[in-house]
Amino acid sequence: MQLRNVAIIAHVDHGKTTLVDRLLQQSGAFRENQRVAERAMDSNDLERERGITILAKVTSIVWKNTRINIVDTPGHADFGGEVERILNMVDGAIVLVDAAEGPLPQTKFVVSKALKVGLRPIVAINKVDRHDARPTVVAGEVFDLFAALDASEEQLDFPVLYGSAKEGWMAPNVAGPKTSMAPLFDLVLSRVAPPHVEDGPFRMLGTILEANPYLGRIVTGRVTAGSVKPNQTIKVIDRNGRFIEQGRVSKVLSFRGLERQAIEEGNAGDIVSIAGLPEANVAHTLCALEVTEPLPAQPIDPPTLSMMFRVNDSPLAGTEGDKLTGRMIRDRLLREAEGNVALRVTESDERDAMEVAGRGELQLGILIETMRREGFELSVSRPKVLMRFDPDSGEMTEPIEEVVIDLDEEHSGVVVQKMSERKAELIEMRPSGGGRLRLVFHAPTRGLIGYQGELLTDTRGTAVLNRLFHGYAPHKGAIQGRRNGVLISTDAGEAVAYALWNLEDRGPMMIEPGAKVYRGMIVGEHTRGNDLEVNVLKGKKLTNIRTTAKDEAVRLTPPIRMTLEKALAYIQDDELVEVTPKSIRLRKRLLDPHERKRDERRKEAEEV
Repeated sequence: MQLRNVAIIAHVDHGKTTLVDRLLQQSGAFRENQRVAERAMDSNDLERERGITILAKVTSIVWKNTRINIVDTPGHADFGGEVERILNMVDGAIVLVDAAEGPLPQTKFVVSKALKVGLRPIVAINKVDRHDARPTVVAGEVFDLFAALDASEEQLDFPVLYGSAKEGWMAPNVAGPKTSMAPLFDLVLSRVAPPHVEDGPFRMLGTILEANPYLGRIVTGRVTAGSVKPNQTIKVIDRNGRFIEQGRVSKVLSFRGLERQAIEEGNAGDIVSIAGLPEANVAHTLCALEVTEPLPAQPIDPPTLSMMFRVNDSPLAGTEGDKLTGRMIRDRLLREAEGNVALRVTESDERDAMEVAGRGELQLGILIETMRREGFELSVSRPKVLMRFDPDSGEMTEPIEEVVIDLDEEHSGVVVQKMSERKAELIEMRPSGGGRLRLVFHAPTRGLIGYQGELLTDTRGTAVLNRLFHGYAPHKGAIQGRRNGVLISTDAGEAVAYALWNLEDRGPMMIEPGAKVYRGMIVGEHTRGNDLEVNVLKGKKLTNIRTTAKDEAVRLTPPIRMTLEKALAYIQDDELVEVTPKSIRLRKRLLDPHERKRDERRKEAEEV
């Protein structure tokens, strides 16, 4: 059977996974009466809830006697490490662009990678049914983007399809025919070259990694040469040709629709998964024993943010979760690092703490959320940016990101001001139609921690922020953090409505009446710059004198709801987020007020 390998690349939320749904349905991969979830490729709960793809996944369909392997890639920059490697595994790419939003930073990022690898992309303009769609203008923008990224003549001669994945059609013209996805299938067969196969013994480059509870580590990639069978002995070498391990293939799996089936032989050109090699990693070459030269592979991007994952040592520890010990947290993080290449887990100097470094807040936030759902309790420190020493100039450099903000014109002033306070440079400012502007900044990563929420407040929820790792630049100097102090509970117990009502002048609260609190826990935000210790347990003193009813009713302002992302961005260096399966609490690192005072004095003495 003939083969075609193709990746679907696009910015987050432009409809990749929905498109794959339609392709699977119309190619007959499902039975007529089979019940299939919407966005079938987003298999884990978090992906469905947030509506984003986190892990790259492969599926396969048959069209006119040709097997087409389709790889659905993540659109978020935090998971962009996957996209770059996937493009080496395929021979063509479908670039999906939203008909209203046009090409965004992640589109630019993935297209630049695809062009560099030498792919000839097919451009599909999706969501033509949107009321604010501008398909022909967007097609022009895509051409400009290709030209700006130094595409060759061949690459610039790309076919364009218009359509709506939701409605299940693609066509060469905006007008239609609005019947099916057939034009896209036919284009893939005619434009995408069959896989390039080399001569010689078995060689395959590991591209996607996952951990399976039954089969152990599974490495997915495209077989470059030769073939592989179960029980065959193969070896693993890294990108420099160093020997890693030798082992026996326990299973060779291939994709058939959404299912993965064991096959007798994986042939050159096909995308297969191999189980049985515990040390094999992404960018490693899996090959026959006589091979000495590794396949060329891209290095894995360095992490830019790190956090401390510590044992939860608060007085309420163990009341909500069942996985509490340092050993359990350590094992879980090391297991995660096995299947997730962009994460780096290291032992820290502190007792019962692990340092986890990743590509961005979203990636680390999703890891914490996943652990929380599994029943873990842990406390997490504020994200820290990983600096890098530049030996040529002899100075410290920090990660810089390219930030693209789409917003209504009237809000541009406040956003430019806030971004410049965060040491960002405005690179470009242009209208994007319909009274909206597109601002492009280069901003230090540490300045962007926690900016998303502030941006939405400043623009009344109308702005869209997209960010992408740009490079390293010299340290930009200090950035002002949170201006307000916090309200700290002085005692343990359950919060009383009357006490919270009396404290409303001091600042907004973060807890509801009846919430369990402990000494050193953060219960609200102070209106001034310093921290204030308050008693939220103090009830109303009752006398035997009758009173008018007007001071009986306590009307409280609703508290600030802290989501995990918001909490991580809110805390300072001397604070922690306590994460349990049922709640997210903020606390001081040192719970005892006397210890906090001592620590402050010590820091002041060090500064002098």
